[in-house]
Amino acid sequence: MKLSNATLPDLPDDILRPVYDRSTLTPGIVHIGVGNFHRAHQAWYLHRLMQQGAALDWAIVGAGVRPYDEAMRLRLAGQDYLTTLIELSPSSQSAEVVGAMIDYVPIKEGNGPLIARMAQPDIRIVALTVTEGGYFIDPVSKAFDATHADILHDAQNPDNPRTAFGAMVAALRLRRDAGTGPFTAQSCDNLQGNGDILRQIIVGLARMQDPELAGWINGNCSFPNSMVDSIVPATGPAQIAQARALGIEDAAPVCHENFRQWVIEDDFCAGRPDWDQAGATFSNNVHAYETMKIRILNAGHQVIANAGEILSLATISDCMADPGVGGLFRKVALREIVPHVSPVPEITPVAYVDLIAARFSNPKIEDTTRRVAFDGSSRHSGFVLPLVRRALAGGLPLDGLALVEACWARMCEGTREDGSVIEPNDPMWDKLTETAKAARDRPAAWLEMTGIYGDLAGQEAFSTRFEHWLRLIWQQGVRSALKEYCTADGCKRG
Repeated sequence: MKLSNATLPDLPDDILRPVYDRSTLTPGIVHIGVGNFHRAHQAWYLHRLMQQGAALDWAIVGAGVRPYDEAMRLRLAGQDYLTTLIELSPSSQSAEVVGAMIDYVPIKEGNGPLIARMAQPDIRIVALTVTEGGYFIDPVSKAFDATHADILHDAQNPDNPRTAFGAMVAALRLRRDAGTGPFTAQSCDNLQGNGDILRQIIVGLARMQDPELAGWINGNCSFPNSMVDSIVPATGPAQIAQARALGIEDAAPVCHENFRQWVIEDDFCAGRPDWDQAGATFSNNVHAYETMKIRILNAGHQVIANAGEILSLATISDCMADPGVGGLFRKVALREIVPHVSPVPEITPVAYVDLIAARFSNPKIEDTTRRVAFDGSSRHSGFVLPLVRRALAGGLPLDGLALVEACWARMCEGTREDGSVIEPNDPMWDKLTETAKAARDRPAAWLEMTGIYGDLAGQEAFSTRFEHWLRLIWQQGVRSALKEYCTADGCKRG
């Protein structure tokens, strides 16, 4: 049955669906980056509020800024912006149709329709899920990169921007001039201090155009920090087939694990939904939650993904089932990451490692190793290397983190150990591959990418161990390196 408003009453009885009248919903949020994660996470929390009869004036208008976003817009428009969510626990599955999105802005060069929609007074929150690599932040200094070509374009062409941030600045200018007032700019991406980073970009870009506008934005808009968490694989033929097996013809279904978490700083200049009534947490200590999650889950993903890719392990659950790769995760997490994580009220760092190990091991979640290994230049910079720097500063163990970086260098050479080719998987792939080939004979070449590693090439405690591991991997293979690391003090499979 093709998914649509008209067919909702006829869906199989065991599929949850909106009980609210979608025709009465009015918008309050523009969300830029309507990928799987947003639809399984933020849209779900809002949908759950609507199921309670609340937040009916906070419906989502989807948006994008790149030509490829138009394909998603058309798919969702063809089914009245409904999405089937399929929850996969290790032992069962269930399905729910969510209806919190009611429109999607057409994708146009120059982003005129998006700017106009964000400028309307009914929009009180503009949110983003554009991935951690979509922010114009220097990977070493973490400062706003005002020299990026797209930022320079937006600074010089404020009415025809390329980026989401340029479009937001343009909309805020219209709102200021019309007296409409500010909106909350809400990042929902995996960046520590994501709201602070978003403020830095929006205000920084506005300052390049108009310092008075920058001051108005900085003084009136809010940029709440948040931590978001749920494992949501990409959608392909298998996921579409899963929805079809449930009796739903959905062009863009989403599979996800049976876990969600959203911790939000309560800083909204123009109001907000009561997401806490649907299970989110408002906290003035988001930093502690996001630190635990980013250091154990996000860094943990990078711990296993590159080794798994080299060894042709297709999914993250395959990686965790592999004694060497699963053992690597457990030992690095407990020995080299947990010392840099503080407890939060609900859970200790060690218990969180157990939780993440169980989530990574869920065989029903076909989260591909390739997806997790994507954009390593951003993810290693953002998740792994800060741990290396903390370990160096505190004289704490980092041998496994050095091994993780060596696995990334080996993966970026572009072939697996079985001889198969690794297709380009990073915006910097050509440079990474060229450098990885040079590092096969001279490992230091990898760490000399100062745009990623900064001064780490000169930190002997790290560089000597990195060079040891990369030479061993090229001489004897990844499994030999995993075995040596694990047997040094013992690896326990997680």
